[in-house]
Amino acid sequence: MIVEMRTYTMNVGKTAIWLENFAKHGLPIQDKHLGKLIAVFTSETGTLNQVVHMRAYESFADRETRRAAMMQDPEWMNFLKSEPPGLVANQQSQILRPTAFSPLK
Repeated sequence: MIVEMRTYTMNVGKTAIWLENFAKHGLPIQDKHLGKLIAVFTSETGTLNQVVHMRAYESFADRETRRAAMMQDPEWMNFLKSEPPGLVANQQSQILRPTAFSPLK
């Protein structure tokens, strides 16, 4: 199993707008295609205006296959095109592997 952790840094004052739009329009499409949703967090300390989105996959190949299928979905492409501009300042993606003693394995 692997976990993808995506960290989106929003422009100041845009986090709530992004969350509302994503929850209503993007998340249902992702849930249809991608691995298990572990969590979606917002930052309260440290670097502010961040949303951390975590999903579990069986393997990196599983992730690639699922993301490729989603990129072929017209609903997802329409969501990307319709996202209000100027919300996201930066995006980072990390692939994490749980240790042998991790509860998530």
